[in-house]
Amino acid sequence: MKDNRAPPSRIDEYIAAFPTDVQAVLEQVRDTIRKAAPAATEKISYGIPTFALHGNLVHFAAWRTHIGFYPGAAGIARFKKELAGYASAKGSVQFPLAKPMPLALIAKIVKFRVTENTAKSAARKNKP
Repeated sequence: MKDNRAPPSRIDEYIAAFPTDVQAVLEQVRDTIRKAAPAATEKISYGIPTFALHGNLVHFAAWRTHIGFYPGAAGIARFKKELAGYASAKGSVQFPLAKPMPLALIAKIVKFRVTENTAKSAARKNKP
């Protein structure tokens, strides 16, 4: 049976659709990203919460057993050692809901992505 609900248009709507315990984790992740990237804007992209600063910065999403965190390939590669204990792919990592969220690591990755996106934006502006 098809779900006829409209996809969320704001992060608050996205988070509200989950059970209370998952909402609390999503809010922790959201708050961590906000603090690490205070100039970033919030939006829904690809149907999931997204922070943008000079383009998409990071995405995150709740799944049945984990929080998906999507900092892109460079974010995963740069923190490969710290992410070794988690299931990951080229541009994503899975943080199990059954374990504490690695908020300090998420903040480090977000700050790296802020630096990366800011540098790319500056380089584009400086091209003749």
